[in-house]
Amino acid sequence: MYSKIFTASLMAALMAGTASADTLRDALVSTYATNPTLTGQREALRATDATVAIARAAGRPQVSGTVGLNRDLARSGILDVGGKGPTVSAGVDLSYPLFNGGSVRNNVRAAQTRVEAGRATLRAVEGDVFTLAVASYMDVIRDRAIVELNQNNVKVLQTNLEATTDRFKIGDLTRTDVAQSEARLQLGRSDLATAEGRLAASEATYRQVIGHAPGQLAPPPPLPPLPKSEDEAVRIALANNPDLIATTRQAAAAGYDVNVARAGRLPTLSGVVSGTYVNSLGGTTGAFPNTGTQTTAGLTARIPIFQGGLPAARIRQAQAFEGQALEQVVGTERAVVQAARAAFAAYDAAQRAIQANTVAVQANELALEGNRAEQSVGTRTIIEVLNAEQELLNSQVLLVTAKRDAYVAGFQLLNAMGQAEAQDLGLDGGPFYDPLGNYRRVAGNWSDWASDPRHPTVATRTVSPQELPPNPAVTPQLVPGTVLTEPVVTSGVTPPPQ
Repeated sequence: MYSKIFTASLMAALMAGTASADTLRDALVSTYATNPTLTGQREALRATDATVAIARAAGRPQVSGTVGLNRDLARSGILDVGGKGPTVSAGVDLSYPLFNGGSVRNNVRAAQTRVEAGRATLRAVEGDVFTLAVASYMDVIRDRAIVELNQNNVKVLQTNLEATTDRFKIGDLTRTDVAQSEARLQLGRSDLATAEGRLAASEATYRQVIGHAPGQLAPPPPLPPLPKSEDEAVRIALANNPDLIATTRQAAAAGYDVNVARAGRLPTLSGVVSGTYVNSLGGTTGAFPNTGTQTTAGLTARIPIFQGGLPAARIRQAQAFEGQALEQVVGTERAVVQAARAAFAAYDAAQRAIQANTVAVQANELALEGNRAEQSVGTRTIIEVLNAEQELLNSQVLLVTAKRDAYVAGFQLLNAMGQAEAQDLGLDGGPFYDPLGNYRRVAGNWSDWASDPRHPTVATRTVSPQELPPNPAVTPQLVPGTVLTEPVVTSGVTPPPQ
């Protein structure tokens, strides 16, 4: 029930947005359609799907044909029957495995279990990429606000310096006041340059994760209701976290691998049918015919007696891998608990920081106004006014940062609880990727000649034509299907066709 409330709330929140600017939902739609980490993980799952067909093939009939053209170079004695050929021979062999010690069955189960783990891993990667997209979106909003605050601060400091200089000229202030104003202006310009550098880095990260440079960004929608306690968050995470699900399925698959290794000590039984045709093109002498055929049917059993300790070594190896997987389950569980508690604590701390910094900004605004009024009548010095301006700027920056931290921490908490995937977010930029579709298509395949066309790259490149060097390392032959586009986007996002 709690999961359904989360999903409905977040879907409703992301449906809201500003039509004239890129919204967070637009950014997530673009990320879902074109992020290479996510599209690459989908291909990794497709490769895992094929392992089921590979495992099943070992339990299916095997048919092979042979054709030979031979000529004898010399014959003597009883072997001299006349002509030396050439002789044409053809044969067909059919082998059907009847018993393999359970290795085929366990290999198939292991492959199917790893497919389940792969689907959970895809979910985990999806949530991680969306969390990174949300963080990059919020970083740009935060850093743009900080740049704007610093720009306004520089303008104020420039005005202060001009006013201080004018008052110094008429003897109302000293050279010390002018120097203090000049120093604070240069410090403000330094802070502005630093903020602009951080903004450029944030925009580059946004471009990397989401697939295009940020345009005008709308404020994010409110987050859905989050758990009221850390324990509640941990309970939800331990039930739904995809990383934990993936690790447990990998451990189960490792258990099947142990059974596969044990099958190496057991006998195998196969049914065999073969047919052979021989034609002596050079003819024969006497009563020997020129052609002949042979068909046989039977059973072939292989009974291992001594293999030099190989089965035992493979069993121990598989058991060690299973033990490693089981230890990783505990490690992943620890990580999930840590992630849920850390995200909850970060979100709670950021919420309290927002409240405190909101009050601090209001108080510093009043303090600055009072300092300016008192400085105009001579009861406050220039440095006190400058300090009040700096304290106001600092509190404004802290408020902007706390808002960013709260939103990102809230989304990280959703991700830890397994609630930050495309289905949870209600993205409708196109059909969702269906991991079952490819599995149904390939897992039961019997054809030796089936294949897929060369993969057309789905992820979009962010290189603009102006950035492309004369001899790029990445060429259209290497990444077919991609096009170069201008990275700057100022309106809604339209995901590329899939």
